[in-house]
Amino acid sequence: MLLILRTIIVIIYSILICVFGSVWCLFSPRDPRHVATFGHLFGRLSTVFGLKVELRKPAGAENYGNAIYIANHQNNYDMVTAAKIVQPSTVTVGKKSLLWVPFFGPLYWLTGNLLIDRDDRAKARGTIGELVDQFNRKRISIWMFPEGTRSRGRGLLPFKTGAFHAAVAAGVPIIPIVVSNTHDKINLNRLKNGLVIVEMLPPVDVKAFESVSVRKLATHCRELMAAKLEELNAEVAEREKNGKI
Repeated sequence: MLLILRTIIVIIYSILICVFGSVWCLFSPRDPRHVATFGHLFGRLSTVFGLKVELRKPAGAENYGNAIYIANHQNNYDMVTAAKIVQPSTVTVGKKSLLWVPFFGPLYWLTGNLLIDRDDRAKARGTIGELVDQFNRKRISIWMFPEGTRSRGRGLLPFKTGAFHAAVAAGVPIIPIVVSNTHDKINLNRLKNGLVIVEMLPPVDVKAFESVSVRKLATHCRELMAAKLEELNAEVAEREKNGKI
């Protein structure tokens, strides 16, 4: 019964946000400020799923300039966990096929997110080049999932280098974001589904890696995120065990 009730609430809420959000964005289409606004609105669904999401950010994170945010990509629940920490004027990079998702696709595009054709490498590279150009013209940041796909309980997957090439080319820092494990954590027929911690790490200065390969930059960031993920998972397990959530 709880599963059915949650499903109904999520569907109705999501459709309302997408429809009214799309209309709202028509007055200022493709404005990157919209992404955080609607990301945070979707993040409110975490309560519906019985999750307590705890956000952690470094002091002064609100004042960061242009940057590339990278996060671990676990499953569809990232929409209600990681979305809560999206910073203003940050756009995401998604598959072109997202445009055809009913209700959500138009909102995704109108809010200013970037769609790429992953099957066409030339176009994908051109898109990254366009983003680098935008870095030089206005205050904007990019959110990317360097794993390239959902991990679905397989741990932190190997990183692709696109985000790191863009950061080096634009001369902007990489800011890792780590979300504690949500795989097999959420039972839609259970009232409470525990704690999820979303933590933003300090910026990684890409200039320190100018004399080495982009792959080493990617490896460094992955090592930072893997260590933090292990730490967060251990903390969540301990706090849930002791009822301190």
